[in-house]
Amino acid sequence: MKFTCSKGNLLNGVQTVSKAVPNKTTMSILECILIHVTDNEIKLTANDMELGIETVIEGNIIEKGQIALDARILLDIVRKLPDNEVTIESDKTFKTNITCEKAKFTIIGKSGEDFSCLPSIERLDSIVLSQFTLKEVIRQTIFSISDNDNNKLMTGELFDINGDILKVVSLDGHRISIRKINLKGNYASRKVVVPGKTLNEISKILTGDTDKDVHIFFTGKHILFEFGNTVVVSRLIEGEYFKIDQMLSSDYETKVNINKKELLECIDRATLLVKEGDKKPIIINITEGVMKLRINSTVGSMNEEIDIVKQGKDLMIGFNPKFMIDALRVIDDEEISIYLVNPKAPCFIRDPAGQYIYLILPVNFTTVN
Repeated sequence: MKFTCSKGNLLNGVQTVSKAVPNKTTMSILECILIHVTDNEIKLTANDMELGIETVIEGNIIEKGQIALDARILLDIVRKLPDNEVTIESDKTFKTNITCEKAKFTIIGKSGEDFSCLPSIERLDSIVLSQFTLKEVIRQTIFSISDNDNNKLMTGELFDINGDILKVVSLDGHRISIRKINLKGNYASRKVVVPGKTLNEISKILTGDTDKDVHIFFTGKHILFEFGNTVVVSRLIEGEYFKIDQMLSSDYETKVNINKKELLECIDRATLLVKEGDKKPIIINITEGVMKLRINSTVGSMNEEIDIVKQGKDLMIGFNPKFMIDALRVIDDEEISIYLVNPKAPCFIRDPAGQYIYLILPVNFTTVN
């Protein structure tokens, strides 16, 4: 196998597929990137058996063949090469030369025949949305997934397709994030749970262009994302997702209209007094025309007031400030509406059109002075 390509193309390709290389594995072949050169393309692939990524890079093909190279070593080498044309050549003993200008590395690879290729996915059942939309919807929901494997479903996001609407849901037991996206066509109803790891890695690869599409294909156990020269295949999380609609309510006793930026900045300031690991709630006291925010910690205390428009009853309630900040940061609206029932019930931040809903459970603050 032998080919040449620019350092930039090679680095971009290696960085892209490296996101599917496992940090720890007992199978050394999974620590590798497969370079497969055919008559008409140079393809890089990585696969940890749960998530697989392949991408095609531009270059000059001299001799076809394939080799599996240690991903970490390959990435480190390519990063340090001069910004010029790179030649990669391997022989039948798997000895691989990587040459750029006067720099020449020789490393020993593994047989490409031993590499686990991506599962074959029939490109039949799909939806289409822009790279920008997918990147945004991931950003606006991913923070609510759980990092605890005790409940696997909470480590993924629900993709609920119904007609021309894609609803994306995440939850961790303390909060729920929901975003609804208008699709470019009508599709058959489908619900799948996509691992959060997959969505995090895809978000890093997407350019975010509004005029470039992502095609998403489904099978019973896999989901495939295809965009540009890159394909990402992931196993789905099996099981029936939580009945979200039963957790949502349109009832409220108190409604607050408030400037989002003011509220976000106020809570952000309050967290300056909270040490990492401390679970100090922010206390919100809602009265006519004013929201008073207070936080007490071992470092000190802060009090601030924000003008609001209130409907309904006065209310005092406590929240984990991080949960409020996470939701407020991804809302683009200048003014937001917060719906509350009582100090023990969740609050809802939602827009009139239902394009987003953020549910946050309150915390007990009876011990706070």
